[in-house]
Amino acid sequence: MTADPSTLPYRRNVGIVLINDEGEIFIARRANFRPDAWQMPQGGIDDGEAPREAALRELAEETGVTACELLAETSGWLTYDLPPEALGKALKGRYRGQKQKWFLARFTGKDREIDLAGDTVEFDAWRWAGSDEVLALIVDFKRPVYQSVIDQFATYLKR
Repeated sequence: MTADPSTLPYRRNVGIVLINDEGEIFIARRANFRPDAWQMPQGGIDDGEAPREAALRELAEETGVTACELLAETSGWLTYDLPPEALGKALKGRYRGQKQKWFLARFTGKDREIDLAGDTVEFDAWRWAGSDEVLALIVDFKRPVYQSVIDQFATYLKR
């Protein structure tokens, strides 16, 4: 019998909105997900790690990017629940969804420095996109969080 999802905790997580000089957002396609699943970099917070540190670590692990400057962070934590078909499977079955703190960073390096072949390959393709396109490509259950993040960082972003 599966636990009542409302009794499961949220996994603490960070997300990174990495932008270029034109205000376009870095998005990457999840490896081994079909249909295609595009998203911004995100990942868990290690024990004893501050969210800001986790954001920079996850960005480097997933994209190879270390040349960036942090510009802003969301005013609070944002949550999303997993869809019913993913409960008990995604996030090792221990969480109902994620509680996220998002950070905005400007990429100060060159595109050729982006390297998706880090410790673990999470993504198999990447590109720059306007915020409207990012919202169109994200999986439905994450869209409200992405909308909130884009709204909070809108002055920096290309539509």
